[in-house]
Amino acid sequence: MAKATKKQALGRGLSALLKESSDIVSASDKDANLLVGSIIEIDLNLIDVNPFQPRTHFNEDELKGLASSIKELGVIQPITIRKSDGNTFQLVSGERRFRASKLIGNTTIPAYIRIANDQEMLEMALVENIQRKNLDPIEVALSYQRLIDEIQLTQEDLSTRVGKKRSTVTNYLRLLKLDPIIQTGMRDGFISMGHGRAMINIESTSDQLAVYEKILREKLSVRQTEELIKNLKSGSKTPVKKKQILPKFIKDNLTEISNYFGHNVSVVVNEKGKGKLTIPFHSEEDFNRIKKLLE
Repeated sequence: MAKATKKQALGRGLSALLKESSDIVSASDKDANLLVGSIIEIDLNLIDVNPFQPRTHFNEDELKGLASSIKELGVIQPITIRKSDGNTFQLVSGERRFRASKLIGNTTIPAYIRIANDQEMLEMALVENIQRKNLDPIEVALSYQRLIDEIQLTQEDLSTRVGKKRSTVTNYLRLLKLDPIIQTGMRDGFISMGHGRAMINIESTSDQLAVYEKILREKLSVRQTEELIKNLKSGSKTPVKKKQILPKFIKDNLTEISNYFGHNVSVVVNEKGKGKLTIPFHSEEDFNRIKKLLE
């Protein structure tokens, strides 16, 4: 007797499985309101994006990677939408899956339909945004602050909603007290959240910026930054150095020297005119190349 063959469903994704279900109701039916609470395969053209979405930039390479995965495996997790007027729907969460599906020419997507007012839409969009792994600290802080301002949540309520300790929420919110230049540096990855938390304890904006420049110039670690700020607050006589102005003879020749070694050569000069050149290298081969140039 021949063995019975099982229908292959692995690797086809939820969308493929949903299409086989006899319980699926088309979103174009006249009783579309009855779909609330259901998961259906819905036409992408019937869905409008969430106007409360706090994230406005979507990395193109990441979208292409997700689109490739969807093309191969289908949409693993349904998006969430809410019923709008008439036979239309509005995206609550899952905009990356929505965009990626469109990118590869899909016409439908599995979606869970729910009822949500504008406040709930904003809250769900912000909370989903916060849960993303690749948000920078300032994006998280701004999302927290928006939840507090627009939904009137206390920090205690907010910590419960986002599943974080209240102290964690407070630490993020305090970052918004930093000078905008420093916030931008954190968003661009020049400094870490640890650096930012240390600088919050500096009341003067000019001193904050001076410390920030020193961190960048001398590549200070978080611990070194904390020690620097501790000395400042204790009244240490050691001043925070402003951006160094190099003598003309160095500025006129630094580009030529950097071009010769193939790296950006850095220079530190003290008040007496003495200084040192720092030549970086990226590997043993690079080190030997520089050694030959010096010889």
